[in-house]
Amino acid sequence: MSIEIKAPAFPESVADGEVATWHKDEGDTVSRDELIVEIETDKVVLEVVAPADGVITAIHAREGETVQSEQLLATLEQRSGVQATAVVSGTAPSDASASGAPAKSARLGPAARQIVEEQGLDANRIPGTGKGGLVTKEDVIAHLKERPAPPAAAAPQADADTELRPSGERVERRVPMTRMRAKIAERLLEATQQTAMLTTFNEVNMAPLMALRRKYRDQFEQTHNGTRLGFMGFFVKAACEALKRFPAVNASIDGNDIVYHGYQDIGVAVSTDNGLVVPVLRDADFMSVADIEAAVADLARKARDNKLTIEDMTGGTFTVTNGGVYGSLLSTPILNPPQTAILGMHKIQERPMAVDGEVVILPMMYLALSYDHRLIDGKTAVQCLVAIRDLIEDPARILLQL
Repeated sequence: MSIEIKAPAFPESVADGEVATWHKDEGDTVSRDELIVEIETDKVVLEVVAPADGVITAIHAREGETVQSEQLLATLEQRSGVQATAVVSGTAPSDASASGAPAKSARLGPAARQIVEEQGLDANRIPGTGKGGLVTKEDVIAHLKERPAPPAAAAPQADADTELRPSGERVERRVPMTRMRAKIAERLLEATQQTAMLTTFNEVNMAPLMALRRKYRDQFEQTHNGTRLGFMGFFVKAACEALKRFPAVNASIDGNDIVYHGYQDIGVAVSTDNGLVVPVLRDADFMSVADIEAAVADLARKARDNKLTIEDMTGGTFTVTNGGVYGSLLSTPILNPPQTAILGMHKIQERPMAVDGEVVILPMMYLALSYDHRLIDGKTAVQCLVAIRDLIEDPARILLQL
C-alpha cells in the first residue's frame, strides 16, 4: 500500500518552508517514526518522520525546494517484515566510501552538517552521540581532532639567486543565507525602519541578588530536582511586576489600534548556531522563580537541538535578552515586533559607586530598555525600568509583590 508523506501543516504565521536535508533516498528502507526529512521554516526546523515501515519509492521535493503546508514530499510503499538491508531495485547497495559519494544514512544536526560540508568529511565515519545516533557539532569537532594531520608538502627548492617571497591568499567563501537567518535579518530591518525605537538605560546593584543566590543556590538545586538558580528567573518576575504597573509597555500596535494584553507572555532570547530565537514563557506571572529557571533551561536545550516547535516561538508580549553572558557591557537591544519593548541585561562588573558619601566597590549591571516611542512615552519607559531595578535590588519585594 502506498502512503503519501506530506509536509507538516504550517500555522498562519509561517507561509512556507524549505527542504533542508533528506536523510533517506529513493529505494531506502525506513522504520516507523524514523526521521526522513527536515523542513526549515522562518522560525524552526521541523522533522518529518516515517508514518509506517516501508520503502521510499519516490521523492517529490528535493533539497533546497520551497514547499507549502501539507505539500507532497515523498511516497512510501508500506511493507510488512521489510529487512533493514532491503533495496527496491534488487541490486546490492554500493559502498559509499568506494564510490566517493557522501552517505545519506548519517543523521546530522544543522551545525554539524555545515562543518561536514565545509571540511569535505564522510559523515558515515563520524560516530553520533546525540539522540537516535544524531551526529552533533561536538562529534564533528572531536572527529577533526582525531583525524591525522596531512603530511607537510615539501618546499620547492629555490635557486641560490632566487629570493623566497611569502605568498598570501585572499580567500572568500559565498554561501546562501538559511531561511531562518534571512527571516531574522528581515525582522531586524523591519524593527528599525517601521518603529520609532528609543532606548533608555539604568544600572542596578546586583549585590543583594548575588548574596541571595550564594546563600540558597545549593538548597534550591536540591529542592527543585537539579534546576540551577540563575538571575533570569528574578528578572522575568521583576519584568512581569513592572508590566502590570505600566500596561503600555506590555501592549502592541495593530494598525490604528492599541492592544493591551492582560497577561505576561515573556520571550527569552536564546542564541543558537542558526541564529537568535525567542521562545516564549506563557503566563510567566503565574510561574515561580524555579518554574521560570527550569522552563528557560528546557527551551534553551530545545533551541540548541532544533527541537523548538512553532507554538514555542509564537506570541510573546515582552522580551528579555541577556548579552551579559557573552561579555557585553552595554548594548541597545532591537525590538521584536509586534512587541513594543525589550529589556537588555548585561555583564556584571565591579565599579566604584558613591554610597552615603563614601566610595564603595559594587557589582553593577547596566540595564537597557528599548521601546517604541509611538506608543510608550519616555516617562513611562523610564519608570518601568526603574521599577525593574528597584525590584532586583530588593528581591524580597518580588516574592511579596510590593
